[in-house]
Amino acid sequence: MTAVASHTKAQSSAATPSRGVAPPLRLTLIGKQLLALTRDRKLIQTLRRVADPAHEVYAAGSEIDLAGALMAHQTGVVVLDVAALASPAGQLAAQLHAQFPDIVLIVTGGAGDQVALSAQITDGSVHRFLHKPVSEQRVRLFVEAAWRRYAEGPGGPASMAAALAARAPRGAKWWLLAAGLAALAAPLLWVGLNAPPTPLRPAPATAGRSAASTAGDATLEALLARADHALAAGELAAPPGASAADLYREALRRNARDPRAVNGLEQIIDRLLSDAEGALQERRLQDAQQLADQAHAIGPDHPRVAFLMAQIGAQRERLVLDKAQHAAATGNVAGALAALDDARRGGRHSTLVEEARQQLAQQQVDERVAEFLRRGREALLRGQLIEPPAESARSFIESARALAPGDVLVQQATQELIARLQAEAGRALTAGNPDQADSLTSAAAAAGAQRADVAALRAEAQRLRATSKGDSLARLALTFNERLAAGRITDPAADSAKFYLAQLLQADPGHPTTQLARTAFDTRVLDEARGALRAQDYALARRWLTEARAAGADAASIEAVETTIGAAQDAAQRASSYVSASSMTRTRYVAPLFPPDASRRGIDGWVDLQFAVNTDGSVGELTIVGAQPVGIFEQAALDAVRHWHYQPVMRDGRAVSQRARVRVRFAMER
Repeated sequence: MTAVASHTKAQSSAATPSRGVAPPLRLTLIGKQLLALTRDRKLIQTLRRVADPAHEVYAAGSEIDLAGALMAHQTGVVVLDVAALASPAGQLAAQLHAQFPDIVLIVTGGAGDQVALSAQITDGSVHRFLHKPVSEQRVRLFVEAAWRRYAEGPGGPASMAAALAARAPRGAKWWLLAAGLAALAAPLLWVGLNAPPTPLRPAPATAGRSAASTAGDATLEALLARADHALAAGELAAPPGASAADLYREALRRNARDPRAVNGLEQIIDRLLSDAEGALQERRLQDAQQLADQAHAIGPDHPRVAFLMAQIGAQRERLVLDKAQHAAATGNVAGALAALDDARRGGRHSTLVEEARQQLAQQQVDERVAEFLRRGREALLRGQLIEPPAESARSFIESARALAPGDVLVQQATQELIARLQAEAGRALTAGNPDQADSLTSAAAAAGAQRADVAALRAEAQRLRATSKGDSLARLALTFNERLAAGRITDPAADSAKFYLAQLLQADPGHPTTQLARTAFDTRVLDEARGALRAQDYALARRWLTEARAAGADAASIEAVETTIGAAQDAAQRASSYVSASSMTRTRYVAPLFPPDASRRGIDGWVDLQFAVNTDGSVGELTIVGAQPVGIFEQAALDAVRHWHYQPVMRDGRAVSQRARVRVRFAMER
């Protein structure tokens, strides 16, 4: 978040005095700005409402932004929101108080945060603690008290005028995506980094007394000598255990009050930071970071370390933004986003980087929306409203609407699509194609068409279907009746009465036309079965009954025909069965002649015959069905039986033909 000011005319300088008259002394507050480190919009709005017109209110979103704003603006009061801090509130408050003792500090947060800051509140480095949620009245009281503290304190207007004048505000520049305070932070922070170093002070004791008290400690003296030698050799933080830093720290462990060890560590920090500053000037960020980390390990609370860390962060941020800016300027939005995402993954939060990423992401979305709309309008011109699905106007415009539903151009394109869909649905209805009309109408409804328009199109499609259906049923019924009258009941399969009845049943099984056709078909099939029965073609009769069952004909009628067929088949079976000739009355008998050859040879045998007794009693249709021995007695048996005669068989008062069987035996008399 960049610093934002609400500038007023109340910042004008004192009136120009009359010539020859000394100007009156005025205690004007030089540090007129109130700087708030917070991302809480409500808190910022409250601070601006309660602010005196003479005091501008600036908002910083991160500690890097805060550092740059402190150097760029004439700040008198700072409000720290614990929720916006990356580092511990107590540590940041101590660093601010050490570097800017004139600034009055207010911290806002929860009860636990107040407990953590109790030491700073007690020693006065934190002037007031403001509990959240804040009230406007309480904020006003705290801010007014802070300004009074600032005006009355030792760092007030009279003593600090010259110092604050050196911190003249500098303007901010923005590049298209995210340039701002981070780009200015590095040169501004040199003021803090190049200020005279603040020494690490030992515990209260005079230097002479400390040196005298350790003169007899040979081990300590050896450590200090080695440390001085390592310092002179430039072995500041390495090798481990033999570096100047390690040796001076070891000396402090033996005597925490020895000023030589304290001053030695101060020199190490100063040299590390100077080297880091040089590396930073040469844009060797990795080297600068390594040196700053070494200085931080020695003096984590050293104010120059904190500011150098902030400057390195600002430099990193500036490089990231420059890289993203260059990629975006060449049209590589994806590359710019990748650069910003890499910075986010580095673990360092930056409001500017985040804002730049949001702007780029929005730009990328805008470009995709524009591309979808372009392709959607091209599809409209080609008439590809809903087909093919992935290349249709509906697909492209719906994709644009998913990304930016509130965009005016997207909404206009959606209305164009709806109008075209409804118009094409009307044309489909005029052409007698209700299915296509329904498909187009459904697409218009999904795009947000008016319910009344959708309902009207669907009602018209339904009416068209009903009319078309009636005409279709009438045509099918006419063709069915023609095939039935021509005797084309089941054949050919694709042009028979049965085929067109199936079409009627599929179209509308409950329609009266379909029901009439079904009754006619059932009646005709049963009539065909009865005709086959009269012709004694029982197999054909049963095939017609199978058709009747499949068509759903009346079950009682089918059963009646089935019963008649069974009875007729039984009668025929009885009529065609063979009976023993001995069960019939023979009226004429001719004895078979014994073949001479068989007589000479003394052979016996038999012959089985089947024959029909005609209605006049004569024998016909003689057939040999068996003989023993074969080829001896067959002809003699045929010659004899052919002349036999029987009394006719009577059934139901009339003579009928009857089949009989007989065995004629041949035996020698012994």
